[in-house]
Amino acid sequence: MALSLYDISVPVFIRGLGQLSHLLDKGLAHAQASGIDPTVLVNARLAPDMYTLAGQVQGASDASKLGTARLAGIAAPSFPDTETRYEELQARVAKTVDFLQSVDRAQIDGFEERPVTMKARGNELQFTAQRYLLQFALPNFFFHVATAHGVLRHSGVPIGKLDYLGRF
Repeated sequence: MALSLYDISVPVFIRGLGQLSHLLDKGLAHAQASGIDPTVLVNARLAPDMYTLAGQVQGASDASKLGTARLAGIAAPSFPDTETRYEELQARVAKTVDFLQSVDRAQIDGFEERPVTMKARGNELQFTAQRYLLQFALPNFFFHVATAHGVLRHSGVPIGKLDYLGRF
C-alpha cells in the first residue's frame, strides 16, 4: 500500500502535537511538584538566541497548520503569538489539532505537484507540495517539538526519549 501525501502529513502532525501536549503536561506537573512558578518553564530557552518554550510551541503549531494549509491550497487560521501560560499553550495545541482535523484528505491527496511558494528570510522559496512537506514542513515541525522537549529536559523536567516518541 502506498502512502499518500495526507497520510504522511496531517496524522503525523496530529500525533506530534499530542506528544507536545504530553510534554507540556509533564512540565506543568514537575513545576507544581517542585514549587516552581510554571511561567519560569514557559519562558525557558536553551540558548539566548533561541525561542522560549512558548516560542517552540508556537513554532510547532505554525509549522503544522501552515504546512497543512499550503498542502491543501487553503488559508491557515491566524493564531497570535501571545501565549504566556501553560493553559494558553495547551489551548494553542488543541486549536491547531482542531484545524488539522478539519482538513479533508481530498484537499491534499493527488496534489503532490501543487506549487507551494513561501517567503523565508526575505527569499521566496518555490516547492512542489511533496517536496515542501518532506524538505521543509516536517523537519521544521519536528525541530520545534524536539527543541521544546530539550527546553523542558534542560529545565529539570524528568522526561526522556519515550516521552518524545510516545506509545506505538
